[in-house]
Amino acid sequence: MTLADPRLAASTHGPFTPSVFHVVGRAQEAPDVVTLALESAEGRPLPFKPGQFNMLTAFGVGEVPISISSRPGHGPLMHTIREVGAVTRALCRAALGSPLGVRGPFGTDWGLDDFAQSDAVVVAGGIGLAPLRGAVQALLDRAGLPMGPRRVVVLVGARTPDQLIFKRDLEDWSRRGQVAVTVDMAEEGWEGNVGVVTHLVDQAAFDPNRAMALVCGPEVMMRFAIQALIERGVLPTSIRLRVSLERNMQCGTGLCGHCQLGPYILCKSGPVVTYPQASRLLTEAEL
Repeated sequence: MTLADPRLAASTHGPFTPSVFHVVGRAQEAPDVVTLALESAEGRPLPFKPGQFNMLTAFGVGEVPISISSRPGHGPLMHTIREVGAVTRALCRAALGSPLGVRGPFGTDWGLDDFAQSDAVVVAGGIGLAPLRGAVQALLDRAGLPMGPRRVVVLVGARTPDQLIFKRDLEDWSRRGQVAVTVDMAEEGWEGNVGVVTHLVDQAAFDPNRAMALVCGPEVMMRFAIQALIERGVLPTSIRLRVSLERNMQCGTGLCGHCQLGPYILCKSGPVVTYPQASRLLTEAEL
């Protein structure tokens, strides 16, 4: 499903044909993580909701699913990518002005309209903050409004300080909401929390009776974060998580079946699911 020439994408249409976007900005978030800002070659914005993903094409190399890390209607389309293989390596090294292919958006979103008058609790581990970034920004914009949350609590963990992404965003969010950051292993000069992100759940100031939680990160981190939230009194039905099965996604439309897990085709019925939907799935090692 890879086009070798971006001109072919501009001349054909269909669900399996990527639109051409150009790299208009790039930021090195961590040693192996890059955020790319993309704009349509045709000048048409791509409508999406926080939590959805796109299929990105490095022409001549391949196509991979990548979470959207921007919020709708605010500037270029942004994707935060970790370099783990040939395609992501090509995407991470794309120069300004380079053409890339975009198909989408696909999948379910975080459902932020359900967060009215709640305490929104966001728990992220590592690059799991990327698909949550747009949701945090949207929740903060709505905070205090009738249809928005009462407060926004963001709890972030990373393996080491240099693996923390969106550092400027974290500083901005801390001025608008409650933000706590921790790392598994401290480095020289680190003065923040040390320990797993689930410890932050116990210390965070929110009303569990009014809490709605969003969780994304490594599978083991999500299991323990959800357990900590439930022990605080958050209802399982009020917890949403993003099941990371992108490594198996190929079509994004539910046709190929590569991302089927139990009763779910995760590119369509996921990747954002409620905890009751995912509880059986989370018992599987290396989900």
